[in-house]
Amino acid sequence: MSIETGIDGWLRYAALPADISSQYRRFSSIFVSENIKTSPVYTAGKEVQDGLRRILGQEVGISFEIDSNHTSAVIISTIDTSPTTLSTAQVPKLKEDGFWLNTQAENDCIHIIGQNERGALYGAFEYLMRLAQGNFEPVTAANNPSAPIRWVNQWDNLDGSIERGYGGLSIFFRDGEVVEDMTRVAQFARLLSSVRLNAVVVNNVNANPKLFSKTNLEGLRRIADTMRPWGLRIGISLYFDSPREFGGLPTSDPLDPDVNNWWTDITAKLYEKVPDLIGYTIKANSEGQPGPLTYNRTLADGANMFARALKPYGDGVVMYRAFVYNHHLDESKWSNDRANAAVEYFKDLDDQFDDNVIVQIKWGPIDFQVREPPSPLLANLRKTKVAIEFQVAQEYLGQQSHFVYMAPLWKEVLDFDMRIDGKPSAIRDIVSGERLNWSRSGYTTVLNIGSDNTWIGHHLSLSNLYAYGRMTWDPLSDPTSIIQDWTRLTFSLNKTVVDTVTKISMESWPTYENYSGNLGIQTLCDIIYTHYGPSPGSQDGNGWGQWTRANATSIGMDRTVASGSGNTAQYPQEVAKIYENIETTPDNLLLWFHHVPYTHRLKSGKTVIQHFYDAHYEGAAHAQTFPTEWAKLKGLIDDSRFENVAFKLQYQAGHAIVWRDSVNNFYHGKCGIADEKGRVANYPWRIEAENMRLSGYTVVSVTPAEAASGGKAIVTESNENPGTAKAEVPFPSGTYDIAVNYFDHLGGVSKYEIFLNDQCVGKWSGDLPSKLGHDFSELLDGHSATRVTFRSVPVAKGDVFKIVGQPDGKELAPLDYVSFLPEGIVD
Repeated sequence: MSIETGIDGWLRYAALPADISSQYRRFSSIFVSENIKTSPVYTAGKEVQDGLRRILGQEVGISFEIDSNHTSAVIISTIDTSPTTLSTAQVPKLKEDGFWLNTQAENDCIHIIGQNERGALYGAFEYLMRLAQGNFEPVTAANNPSAPIRWVNQWDNLDGSIERGYGGLSIFFRDGEVVEDMTRVAQFARLLSSVRLNAVVVNNVNANPKLFSKTNLEGLRRIADTMRPWGLRIGISLYFDSPREFGGLPTSDPLDPDVNNWWTDITAKLYEKVPDLIGYTIKANSEGQPGPLTYNRTLADGANMFARALKPYGDGVVMYRAFVYNHHLDESKWSNDRANAAVEYFKDLDDQFDDNVIVQIKWGPIDFQVREPPSPLLANLRKTKVAIEFQVAQEYLGQQSHFVYMAPLWKEVLDFDMRIDGKPSAIRDIVSGERLNWSRSGYTTVLNIGSDNTWIGHHLSLSNLYAYGRMTWDPLSDPTSIIQDWTRLTFSLNKTVVDTVTKISMESWPTYENYSGNLGIQTLCDIIYTHYGPSPGSQDGNGWGQWTRANATSIGMDRTVASGSGNTAQYPQEVAKIYENIETTPDNLLLWFHHVPYTHRLKSGKTVIQHFYDAHYEGAAHAQTFPTEWAKLKGLIDDSRFENVAFKLQYQAGHAIVWRDSVNNFYHGKCGIADEKGRVANYPWRIEAENMRLSGYTVVSVTPAEAASGGKAIVTESNENPGTAKAEVPFPSGTYDIAVNYFDHLGGVSKYEIFLNDQCVGKWSGDLPSKLGHDFSELLDGHSATRVTFRSVPVAKGDVFKIVGQPDGKELAPLDYVSFLPEGIVD
């Protein structure tokens, strides 16, 4: 197989087999109505030329003057620049950015007509991606976006790091400045444009005012110039307290004239460099950040200050994030609830925002959890336009070391009916502007592409960016069809490849939900540290408000009006009635809205605690099928991407078991209720490292205790000398998979060897931080716990096995346990 890096994503334009491509028409020319290289129409022509060459093997020239006798041409233009040979009366009404694609035109021509220049480029990509899938079906149709705002928010820092970035360093910034080389920026713009996204906020919402330096303003110009031919506009995130911290003013009060003048001046300088700047994204008064509340002003006062600065320059908007909450809440007060914050802060300001302010609302009330109800703020703003905020970055969903295809989650959110004023109010119709007659609203997402060839840290996870673009354009799109198209474009037209990737993808969200956090309890990761590995105890006992209120007898947030925080009342009446009543609340959100005993029976008949046990076992077991399914594709796709994904799915399978045991053991210890199936705290095929004969190793306690089997692990006595752990095999003779659970954390690269009767059967290194991009830990915990497996090893009862660990730096070759797994046993 050919070597592929993944850098082209779904725009590989792989050559169709000759027996397929030979069935398609041949083209005489490509007519392009714009001969200006900065024009997206010009870009569209070059893209079609390249696509025809790569997909069909046709070398077709570009012309900027159309012959009235043209035949077999591809004609690309806007409505305003369409050739006189085409009657614009044939073109249906198009919205902003829309396009008309007609592959059945007279003289065997293809017509790609955009409402504007971006639309023409979108139409070109639509045509090419049909060809790339071998789809020659004739089409004559208009294609319009659901909403005008279809943005992405990069969380890139000036030093080159990316907050919640798992795929390498920033492509925009390095060492405090915008990079000189725009090659990757252009490649990124091409990917975004192909799925009809139209703007990029290039820097972190936790913004650095040094972005305003003279050098960086010039750098922003380079970024904008690079993206403009692809129909992309750029925006930037602003740090609210910049006038005081960067500008030398004594205050950043939004009603202070000097502060307003400072922002007016900065905005003028930005527009001088980037005349089509799309606007500003603002995070303020959240997670300790300063904002208008710091100066005893309203959130509207703050937003409107930026809106006034933008107003003279056309259509620039302020995206003001509704992610405003107190992270020092008193958990002892049952009425305190972070989920209430967005409505409490914004609802009463509905008529006070300027018309170029958009309130940017996370899709759920907390923070991108594996399952939440939709944010009630989406039903509480009538006059203020909104954009819904999704997250392609898998911050709480495995950080791209686990694969979770998120289109089914987004689809569920967008289809949800808020029943505003008792009328149909699907969230997709709210954010499109249709339901409340807004002129400018839509979508944005937290995105974390980086310099890695995978762009995002995991080849499969790039499907989420593709899906996000498809769904913002058409929220009625089917997630299954989306992933099938993406797979054909990214990997192969082979049916086995398409079916396998589709199966893994469509099962990934429910699988992750099962082994991470179900019944609406949120993702049970460590919320204090890295948001990655399991740590259910971290949810409570702090001021962050992502509580589960778990105690020895009961669990769940009471968000009812009758006895809890009153969160249900923030929803329209019909929705509130469903969530207020425990009988009508769906089980998958039970613990989001209700505090119940562990023995409460679900609609399935199971108790809450037994559902926890079962779901975590089922989820972890199903994760083991992903590597097996993927193995079917060896030889059907290129070796490089096959091996990369195979490694990550195998890691995910092992870490899913860490999740399963951590969560189940935590709640088993909390409530003392036994697993009806006898699995939790009972591991018959496992040998604990602390029970082995140790030399150079010592036993240590792990915090949190549930992150290690039995709450203990072993580490070497020093960082210089190796340690040995030895035991006899107590199991019947046979062929086993030998799984070793260990800890791989920052601070060193330990090396390990495993022996049977002094014969080496495997070796490995603790080098996952160099292979996986998630936020790593410096501790023995649920983030660093992992496993390595050696397959099909012949073992005789009584064999002596040993593991030798060589420490390195701060990593003292830590070990947790060894499992000998007969065929079909999942530990």
